[in-house]
Amino acid sequence: MSATSLLSEVVTPANLISADQLAERLRVTKAELAAALGLSRDSVSKTARVNSPSTQGRLRDFVEILNRVLPWTGAELSAYAWYRSQSLPSFGDMTAEDLVQAGRAEAVKAYLSRIAEGGYA
Repeated sequence: MSATSLLSEVVTPANLISADQLAERLRVTKAELAAALGLSRDSVSKTARVNSPSTQGRLRDFVEILNRVLPWTGAELSAYAWYRSQSLPSFGDMTAEDLVQAGRAEAVKAYLSRIAEGGYA
């Protein structure tokens, strides 16, 4: 499975991330997905809210992070487990989930870029 497979599988023809398809791929409820993103359940359940720029931005960041660790973890569910549980030393042992919930997805992506380029955590 390629690193871009998750993104390509959850993007709608309108170029939006489908919260329904994403939750299904990760085998979680939409409430669990929302919690992992630091969003309300309504943000991923109600069409107007899931299509909003802020919710779509958070979903896109989440999928991008999973895609970046997918080659290292080997499977989507393993990438999701990494996101939820792997402490990141550069961030006081916070997880990617903690950081995304706090609105710091860009910091996680920069961290992953450093690691991918052979840098230190």
